[in-house]
Amino acid sequence: PRSRRGQCPPQLTDTFKCIFGISNWDFINSSSVTASADNSTYRCVFDEDFKYVLLPVSYGIVCVVGLFLNLLALYGFIFRIKTWNASTTYMFNLAVSDTLYVVSLPLLVYYYAMGDNWPFGVGLCKIVRFLFYTNLYCSILFLLCISIHRFLGICYPLKSLQWGHVRYARRVSVIVWVVTVVCQLPVLFFVTTSVRRGTITCHDTSSKDLFGQFVIYSSVMMVLLFCIPFLIIIICYCLMARRLLQPTRGMSRLSRSKKKSVKMVIIVLVVFSVCFLPFHVTRSLYYSFRSWDLSCQTLNAINLAYKVTRPLASTNSCLDPVLYFLAGQRFMK
Repeated sequence: PRSRRGQCPPQLTDTFKCIFGISNWDFINSSSVTASADNSTYRCVFDEDFKYVLLPVSYGIVCVVGLFLNLLALYGFIFRIKTWNASTTYMFNLAVSDTLYVVSLPLLVYYYAMGDNWPFGVGLCKIVRFLFYTNLYCSILFLLCISIHRFLGICYPLKSLQWGHVRYARRVSVIVWVVTVVCQLPVLFFVTTSVRRGTITCHDTSSKDLFGQFVIYSSVMMVLLFCIPFLIIIICYCLMARRLLQPTRGMSRLSRSKKKSVKMVIIVLVVFSVCFLPFHVTRSLYYSFRSWDLSCQTLNAINLAYKVTRPLASTNSCLDPVLYFLAGQRFMK
């Protein structure tokens, strides 16, 4: 019987497509995904050179553009808007969340530009990954709050006078922050670094021993903080669309309000469709298919899709400010 390592068929060894005897893990930060053949465990090794260009460039653009737009937005909220309403409160908190995240991006730009080499210590690794997920789900929940507030204003204007008060919005915002931070605290426990071939990898998952628990945890977070809010937003916007399309006797002011609502609906749906939905879909496939008996070509496609949608999930920090500029003329003055 041949040994598990160093005795692969020559054609597979020469092309670096199959390496026997390597443990079935670490697919997130390596360029390989597991499969099986001939009752032996092997890895499909993929060319990920594109990642070391795509991620630094995309994160760099998001950092510069997102920081400028969100600082501009914060300036407008603090110094230009004298009287706040519920929407203003939610948007301000959304801008704070985006700003906290984009200031951490230079570390990731350096990390990927250096070829997955993290010199900043395990503490900063945990904080950077924590800020990513906190911003991701804070953005989703505050967009949910904005959507519900807009829904009440269009479909139940009398109730919106009670539930749309700024004091209520401040309490809801505190709840959103507390819920998100508490739900993402396990990230600080799961995320770690490892030394491999002389470089330090900052994983965005967990150690090998805890990976099963991490997948369960991330799946629960996806259902609670993405799937349910997204479903509620879709329902709200369908009901809003039905109300907005009903003929009204109108005044020009009502027409302008309708146009503003339609624009905000479009922006929120674009943010979800471009940033959040592809990331969660490809991440779920990426986590699930690693243990399936799939071809290397299929696994490579999944790996590529996930790596591309990761920076897309960060672009919400650039798209969210569009909501602020569409919110009303007071912000622009």
